[in-house]
Parts: sequence; C-alpha cells; structure tokens
Amino acid sequence: MDVFLFFLFAAIAVICAVNVVVQTHPISSALSLVGVMGALAVLYLLLGGEFIAMAQVIVYAGAIMVLFIFVIMLLNAGEEAKQSKSLLAQFLGIPGFFALLAVLAFGILRLFPNSPRVRFGEFTSAGAEEVGRALFTQYLLPFEVVTVLILIAIVGAIVLARREMD
Repeated sequence: MDVFLFFLFAAIAVICAVNVVVQTHPISSALSLVGVMGALAVLYLLLGGEFIAMAQVIVYAGAIMVLFIFVIMLLNAGEEAKQSKSLLAQFLGIPGFFALLAVLAFGILRLFPNSPRVRFGEFTSAGAEEVGRALFTQYLLPFEVVTVLILIAIVGAIVLARREMD
C-alpha cells in the first residue's frame, strides 16, 4: 500500500510541477505549486517525517504561497502573451529533456553506487527537537540568508507596484 501511495502522490507532484511551468496565468501557476507542496507533505508522511510534513503544509503551502499570491496580485500580473514556438524547441525539447534526465541519473548512480535505499517509515530523525537543533546550529546562516532574501523580494515587489501606480 505504501508503494502505491508513494507513486500516486509522486505522480500528483510531477503533474502539478509541470502545470506550474505550463500555465500562462500566474495565479493558476501558484495554485499548482500548492498542489506540489501538498503532495510533498504526503510523501514526507509516508517516509515517517510527521513534523516535516506538517511544517511543509503550514510554512510552504500556507504562509509562503499566500505571500506569493499576495505579491502576484499586488503586481497585477496578467496572463502571459502567447508566442510562436521555435521549430527547434518543438522537435528537440522533449528528447533533450529525457537525455538530460538519463545523464543525470547515470551520474548520480555512478557517484553514489553503494548508497543505502530509503525504506518507508524508517526515517525517525525528523522530530521538532532534531529539526530545531539543526536549524539553529548547523543551518543558522542559510536560514537567516533566506529570510533576508524574502524580505528583499517583498520590498522589491512593493517598489515595483508603487512605480506602476504612478
């Protein structure tokens, strides 16, 4: 049952991720990203990381996506204009994607030949204490850099919106 649920929610995550790129309206794209975050939360639950799954839903699917939608609406971004596709991109895009995927898979398997396999439910080091300890010791600098970058993005969106209004 775990394998079936894994493949089901992995497929949902991939379909929503493709939909993020394919959509021409930014709100639809952001809502597809919420679908990706929800599917990832279920995948974390299947692996045994209950705290990380709930943090995924609360922080990313909740707070960050609300912020994205707020900024999109603040900028009043409309639907993207349709453009003609290049002939080269039409014929080489999908085969090129699968070739890149094959090269990446080959490289990863070559670099890490004896890596341990993931087993459902055996990941037990994702509790609040472990995540908090790692976040505020080992990953404190990247955490603070990300918060500053988000603040800069918000200020930039406000400046762009004010410039459009004037």
